[in-house]
Amino acid sequence: MSTPTRLPRSYLFVPGDRPERFAKALASGADAVVLDLEDAVAPSAKAAARAAVAQALQSGDPRWVLRLNDAASPEFALDLALLQAVPAPALMLPKAEDTSVLVRLHAALPRAALLPLVESARGVLAAGGLAAAPGVQRLVFGTLDYALDLGLEGPLAGSLGLDLPAALLALASRAAGIAAPVAGVTPALDDEAQLRADFDRARALGYTAKLCIHPRQVAPVHALLQPSAEERAWAQLVVEAADAQGLPGAVQVAGRMVDRPVIERARRLLARAAP
Repeated sequence: MSTPTRLPRSYLFVPGDRPERFAKALASGADAVVLDLEDAVAPSAKAAARAAVAQALQSGDPRWVLRLNDAASPEFALDLALLQAVPAPALMLPKAEDTSVLVRLHAALPRAALLPLVESARGVLAAGGLAAAPGVQRLVFGTLDYALDLGLEGPLAGSLGLDLPAALLALASRAAGIAAPVAGVTPALDDEAQLRADFDRARALGYTAKLCIHPRQVAPVHALLQPSAEERAWAQLVVEAADAQGLPGAVQVAGRMVDRPVIERARRLLARAAP
C-alpha cells in the first residue's frame, strides 16, 4: 500500500471535475487531498470528473484519496471500474453503514486504505463493525450529513448534538485497533476561531485529523496538533527521567511521581512534535 509513513492530519477536499485545482490542493500543505466524485460533482459532470481523476491518479502521489459515490448509487460501479485501471492509495466511502460493502471493496481493491465516512444514525450504530472491517485505516465523521439525518437544530446542535456520535466513533476505532478518526468539516471558511473551536472539541474526544474544505483551513489544523513549547519541555523532562531510570514503573519528575500512562503520553506528545 502506497501511503505516507505518518497518517494525515488534514484531508483537503477538491471537486473531481475541477482539475485546475488539483495541483493547488497538493501545494496547499495538506497531508491528503480528497478527489471528490460524490457530493461536489453534479450528475451531469460525473463522467468528466472520473476522466480528470484518472489522469491525476496516474501520478502515483501517495497523498491522493478518492471519495467514491455511495454504494447505492449507479455511479459506484463506474468508480470501481476506474480504480481497476488506475488505483488510488486510499478510498473514502460515503454513507458508510454496511460492513459488507467494505468487505467487497477491500476484496476488489486490497491495496487501498479504506476510510468509511459515517454520516447517519445507522452508520454510527454500526461503527464497531465498520472499524473492524478489513482494509479500514480509520473512520471519518460526516458531521453535516449526520446533523441532517438526526434533525439537529438550535445553537448547541453543532457541539452537544455531535458529541455522543463522535465519541462512539473514537471508541469503536480504539476497540478495533485502528487509527483515531477524522473530524468533520467546518463550513465557515473565514472563521478561524470556529475552526479551532470545532477541532479542539474533536481532539478532546480523541480525534487526530480533520476534513478541510479550503486550503486556508490546513495550517490552523496542523498548528492545533502541535504541542506547545511548554508541553514539549515537560514531555522531554518526563521521557529523559524515565529513560535514565530504565524501568517501566513510576519516576520522580520535578518533585512529583509520574507513572506509566503519563510517561507514555509524554512519548506520544514528542512523537507528534517530530517534523
